[in-house]
Amino acid sequence: MTIGGVRLLTTTVILALTGGWGAPTAPAAAQASSVSFTSVVPAPVVTAPASGFTHQITATTTIYTEPGSPAAAQIAGQLAALLRRSTGYTLPVVEAPSTTPTDGIALLLSGAPPAAGSEGYQLDVSAASIAVRANQPAGLFAGVQTLRQLLPPAAESATAQPGPWEIAAGHILDYPRFSHRGAMLDVARHFLPVPVVERYIDEIALYKVNRLHLHLSDDQGWRIAVNSWPNLAVYGGSTQVGGGTGGYYTQDEYRQIVAYAAARYVMIIPEIDMPGHTNAALASYADLNCDGVAPKLYTGTRVGFSSLCVSKELTYTFLDQVLGEIAGLTPGAYLHIGGDEASSTTATDYSTFMNRAQQIVAAHGKTVVGWHDVVHAPALPSTVAQYWGTTTADAAVATAAQNGTKIIMSPANRAYLDMKYNSRTKLGQRWAGFIDVQDAYGWDPGAYLSGVGETSVLGVEAPLWTETIQSLADVEYMAFPRLPAIAELGWSPASTHDWTSFNQRLGAQGPRWRVMGINYYHSTQVSWPTGA
Repeated sequence: MTIGGVRLLTTTVILALTGGWGAPTAPAAAQASSVSFTSVVPAPVVTAPASGFTHQITATTTIYTEPGSPAAAQIAGQLAALLRRSTGYTLPVVEAPSTTPTDGIALLLSGAPPAAGSEGYQLDVSAASIAVRANQPAGLFAGVQTLRQLLPPAAESATAQPGPWEIAAGHILDYPRFSHRGAMLDVARHFLPVPVVERYIDEIALYKVNRLHLHLSDDQGWRIAVNSWPNLAVYGGSTQVGGGTGGYYTQDEYRQIVAYAAARYVMIIPEIDMPGHTNAALASYADLNCDGVAPKLYTGTRVGFSSLCVSKELTYTFLDQVLGEIAGLTPGAYLHIGGDEASSTTATDYSTFMNRAQQIVAAHGKTVVGWHDVVHAPALPSTVAQYWGTTTADAAVATAAQNGTKIIMSPANRAYLDMKYNSRTKLGQRWAGFIDVQDAYGWDPGAYLSGVGETSVLGVEAPLWTETIQSLADVEYMAFPRLPAIAELGWSPASTHDWTSFNQRLGAQGPRWRVMGINYYHSTQVSWPTGA
């Protein structure tokens, strides 16, 4: 069988491969695994299970890596660390010999088909061996996340468990639909410390999310140290919604987050919202205000009342210095400049401001991302617009897309993780409507917005605003199980989009989340198995 010109292994061929990567051998007698290829989220492009065969990870299992690849060694080290604590096995990590190993687990940057691209992988599981093959390290990491989901949930345990550690045999070929598969975390309304952000990175990476958009500034708080404007963090970061001490990341802490994410193939996209949502900055420096008078710090939740002073040249010096420092700390390609809900800025001033802000970002070597309001100002050809509306038609966004602007799809009534599940949900908001899991899953990013075809869609992103969110437990409760739904829309082919199938696969994640200690919402729409 062929898909996209790539020849795929049939079940018959997979059965022949169950003896390992070398010549076929008789399958080992093994009990059928309780986790199947139909448990994986996001759904892979191609799966060909080899019914009746399993691979056993044992005390003698070795993890092999691509020779001479530090990236492969790092990924292997992550897998080994995870499995050592749950299995109690030593699981040594060694470079693969010159001939392909015929036992253990091999993580190889060779042998994957071209169709896998830079983020895809091929996974083959036989009775004797496991091979994850990719063209680039990001694909190898993605393949390991699938491998984790094929293991029993107890493999995620922080303490040694009895096993057995079985993996169903078969073949997977997998690669993403969209290049941008994001989550957004608002750390401005309520500050979330580094360990919370790192934990969230771990959780989203398991579902092949490769972007974390950090909303670093808003009316209620400024969350990153800027050496040229120190009061932004020291004073502007000193509170949050409802009061409290707030907080901010030092530049070293921000670098730590960036490095932690990069090791999990997640790109950090920092956002400094402008020209509105800027009260924390305006309160920190009186000169940024048109009248030279600093407003008080703000701890409420209203929007649209603040604006940088468009007519002051100091404003653009401020942008150049602030965005320059953040660009220097951020190896990723993008800087997000917000641009939404600028009700206190006239249309003319908004256009003037956003034009200059985009030029400043470009001068620092980054690509602009803005909320879709940015299409109402002249946009650079490279500028990306993030759609957050609640309708399926927006003429200005459609026109921008037809003129070449790429769109990130984050419709608030589908993708906003801070919306309540239902009227009984204690956390969250309801202005965009209730969003249960089926609502989060039941749309197609490539055919959702009228006049915006799939080729104009860069990808999807699930924002989590934190007006009511104060802790890791709150973040997890609102993100799970909806975040994996958005992740699947970004990764899996449209042809796999099926609620009945997804419901079963999502439910299978429940026991895993319980072992991982994720505080997820037990939606009544999901078929949770025993142990969830």
